[in-house]
Amino acid sequence: MILILVSLAGLCLFLWPFLGASLPAATPAMLVALGSLGALAAFEVGARRLDSRGLALLAALSAADAALRAALVTGIGGFSPIFLLVLCGGYVLGPEFGFLLGAGSLLTSALVTGGLGPWLPYELFALGWVGLGAGLVGGWRRGRRPGWTDVLVLGAYGLAAGYAYGVVMDVWNWTFFAGSPQLGWNPGLAPLAALGRFGRYYLITSLAYDSFRAGGNALMVGLLGIPLLVGLRRLGRRFRVEWDDPVPSSGPATSARSKNQATGDLVVPALAAAVHRCPDESGTGGGHVHQVADEPQQAAPEAQPASVLLANHPDPGDPHARGPAS
Repeated sequence: MILILVSLAGLCLFLWPFLGASLPAATPAMLVALGSLGALAAFEVGARRLDSRGLALLAALSAADAALRAALVTGIGGFSPIFLLVLCGGYVLGPEFGFLLGAGSLLTSALVTGGLGPWLPYELFALGWVGLGAGLVGGWRRGRRPGWTDVLVLGAYGLAAGYAYGVVMDVWNWTFFAGSPQLGWNPGLAPLAALGRFGRYYLITSLAYDSFRAGGNALMVGLLGIPLLVGLRRLGRRFRVEWDDPVPSSGPATSARSKNQATGDLVVPALAAAVHRCPDESGTGGGHVHQVADEPQQAAPEAQPASVLLANHPDPGDPHARGPAS
């Protein structure tokens, strides 16, 4: 649900040119992007799906991804290495983590390289959606050891995501295009007319440029996908925390139970009581309650042979049974 709300906030930034609205101010757009990113992170932390170790992993991957982009900011055409970790991280660790990784990587890169500008809110959502989509695609394989099937699936998604990222970002670029009145955006355009202009603008100006990004994504996943997917899966399993319901009891039984739970033993607390039902002297139903300790205090008496038991406890109804010699 939170991902849907965050995505709806992002869609509002990208749909305004097709609704005839005027250019939104940069400051509100930045507030919407940063607020959505912070709300998603706070929700994940509050829902215990992202603890301190998960945040550390997210920060480390975002920093590494930002370093890759800093080494090759422009790339060849639309190619950029920043997509590799976003694709693999989202595929293995889920759509929420993928969105946070994509947006966090781009925000870190913008702070490092000085790429802060009115385009940044749109880039945060665009790359965040790339990671989100990778998480949705990887949902059917999550929990299994990555193999070449995952590489093929993720490579195909990376190819499509390269074009999709270009289409989404060109919505913002298109609003500033003034090279041709038949292709550029003008306030007050009808939705269908605006969509037609944008389609022609993308095919003429951006399709070839985005092909480098799409092909580069597929190539990077094919070459480095297996080791990255295996390593991220191992990190994800190591950093995953499963929360159990708290146990309110305390005292010696708690320490004994904790000691045995570490080895998977079944523990019967000393505070628990076992009811041994047995008939009373009148023959009616009844019973006594006996406390059951965590550990036996004394060893059970050694079992005796049946002949010895019969000799010590003769049957009173047997006429041949004799008591002890007087």
